[in-house]
Amino acid sequence: MPAIVVLGAQWGDEGKGKATDLLATSQPIDFVVRTSGGHNAGHTIVVNGEKYATHLLPSGILTPGATSVIANGVVVSPEALFAELDGLIARGVDVAQLVVSANAHVIASYHVAIDKVSERFLGKNQIGTTGRGIGPAYGDKVNRVGVRVADLFDEGILRQKVEAALEVRNQVLAKIYNRRAVEVDAVVEELLSYADRLRPMVADTSLLLNRALDEGRTVLFEGAQATMLDVDHGTYPFVTSSNPVAGGVCVGAGVGPTRIDRVIGVIKAYTTRVGSGPFPTELFDEDGANLQRIGGEIGVSTGRTRRCGWYDAVVARYSARVNGLTEFFLTKLDVLDTWERIPVCVAYEVDGVRHDEMPMTQTEFHHATPVYEYFEGWGEDISGCRSFEELPKNAQAYVQALEEMSGAPFWAVGVGPGREQTVVVRDR
Repeated sequence: MPAIVVLGAQWGDEGKGKATDLLATSQPIDFVVRTSGGHNAGHTIVVNGEKYATHLLPSGILTPGATSVIANGVVVSPEALFAELDGLIARGVDVAQLVVSANAHVIASYHVAIDKVSERFLGKNQIGTTGRGIGPAYGDKVNRVGVRVADLFDEGILRQKVEAALEVRNQVLAKIYNRRAVEVDAVVEELLSYADRLRPMVADTSLLLNRALDEGRTVLFEGAQATMLDVDHGTYPFVTSSNPVAGGVCVGAGVGPTRIDRVIGVIKAYTTRVGSGPFPTELFDEDGANLQRIGGEIGVSTGRTRRCGWYDAVVARYSARVNGLTEFFLTKLDVLDTWERIPVCVAYEVDGVRHDEMPMTQTEFHHATPVYEYFEGWGEDISGCRSFEELPKNAQAYVQALEEMSGAPFWAVGVGPGREQTVVVRDR
């Protein structure tokens, strides 16, 4: 049975939860795994007409019989974790099969404080973070002063690690940002308060997942954020603090790359982005406003309005390359139902030079202007289509054109928010 990776191929919010949910209901899925990011992610899934939003939890938490795993590459806010669990429990969702890696790093209150104050301090140069402590927690991880989940079960080690982290953090808060220092005792007391509830969920998730694969069970690795927000391969510095590309899945879950069978890139039929940073196809006109309105482009996790633009085939090809995509899942095709003519960015122009691939430098990408090709719209509601042949001819032509220019075959197309509102292009 396969190991499948589902990840974002643009700047996030592509509909990864829908893709994960579709896979989990079209074949038996034994494990659904989050491998990076924190509760700054947001996945929306519609099940039986009910809308659910997951942030830190894998969207597989809604799949009966599947074990949900928060792996070692994730940064975990215990407060956010339990708030999300309690919200699902109140709606009758069974969350008993959740496992959390002992090696996952913990987001503490001082990470949130640093995140918010440092972002304000940057002024017009703000990155556009969610202010939830994700970046500072990853910073402590690579600086080797981070707190891991397992540390919550040993008060002595926990105190040592919090003291080490705050020795620097408090200097920054007090002397640079003129903020009150954080008390070690308060942080330790808060983190210890989560230990008893957390303990039964914690395991060596790398061992768990590798054994599952050895036994032929199906493991679905669910990405958070997206390729263009990757700290190495995204639009740096306007990126997240982890590696949401396919290679980061292996590191973030403790499985080898030879174990992965499919890598599915989820991509919208247009493009959106939240936060700061370059966005070549961004629209500032009525088309942009209509994409935002019809597509419901409000961040699931942040509540921020998403910036909107046309489909960017350069980004698609780049994502196909750096992730080694085996296929794409195209979402939200139905949002384009009313357009008479639909532009698609096929290349960039930078200072008079055409770029068919991603420009090498940040400066070039900031100055890139889109080169468009135009496709005829279909002008009818496609939300009821259930096969590729049922789509209007112009919609079929649009999908086929995107596939040809995007670097990997299309597996399926979303024509609405519901699980059933999906057109399978190629059976797998």
